[in-house]
Amino acid sequence: MDNAIIFPGQGAQEVGMGKSLFENSESAKDIFLRADEALGFSLSKIIFEGPSEELERTINTQPAILTMSIACFEAYKSMHSLEVSEIARFCAGHSLGEYSALVASQAISLEDGVKLVRERGRLMQEACDRVDSGMAAIIGLEEDTVQEVCKESNTQAANINSPGQIVISGLKSDIDNAVKIASDRGAKRAIPLKVSGAFHSYLMSSALSEMNEAIKNVTFNNSSIPLIANCSSKPMSNVSEIREELSEQLCGCVYWQRGIEHMANEGITTFYEFGPGKVLSGMVKRISENSITHSVSDYESLINLQPEN
Repeated sequence: MDNAIIFPGQGAQEVGMGKSLFENSESAKDIFLRADEALGFSLSKIIFEGPSEELERTINTQPAILTMSIACFEAYKSMHSLEVSEIARFCAGHSLGEYSALVASQAISLEDGVKLVRERGRLMQEACDRVDSGMAAIIGLEEDTVQEVCKESNTQAANINSPGQIVISGLKSDIDNAVKIASDRGAKRAIPLKVSGAFHSYLMSSALSEMNEAIKNVTFNNSSIPLIANCSSKPMSNVSEIREELSEQLCGCVYWQRGIEHMANEGITTFYEFGPGKVLSGMVKRISENSITHSVSDYESLINLQPEN
């Protein structure tokens, strides 16, 4: 079996996502209802009906994407009567998606997962509100060159997504400077992103203490299949590794490209993306062009996808 499952982070959310799954898959419906009950309010109503301003609040976006992603995955599992270990050898998630991967691999319950990422969203937003900060996408430069740009501008690499696509974080004034430096160095594009702050950087450090406390208070299990960690790009499966990774990734870089390369080097040829959008599938193709990608983001894509051995 040469398959891996992957889960997206923030950015692909939209009002109405997952509604066709809720209406047609009992397994997916159960996930949405369990998330509502765990949180004590109707997250599913915000997901299905909006308003978009409410869904876009980080405190809601994070549990919404996790819930939607797991609904996609559980619907697929149920439709084909498969366990996670029968579907994939590895799993991974991009930033927030790492929490979805933990739920999918049975390292954490859905209920604890949605509560933990809601707290993560709250703490990250509070950290963002403290300073005028942001992120920018640098397109068309090698990683070493981007790291030099970061050093010169006092910014930090936040997501190394695929060849020539790197996102940086920092104070707003430093990001503006980095964009200018990157353009001077020959970047095809250097674009400030519409985000609320400098995720995956030292500017999140004010949230770290409370996040570590939240992580400490959650019951984790060893994962049923190995996860490829965002920060180390290596497999992890035991509880101590998982706790350490979740703490580190709040302020640390997401090395997505290295993680995909690791799985490809281990013989993974097919990647299944569960959740809103197809952003990760596009990244996978840029990293490992011979890889096969599939995505499940609604009921139509679910019924059209057959398992591969």
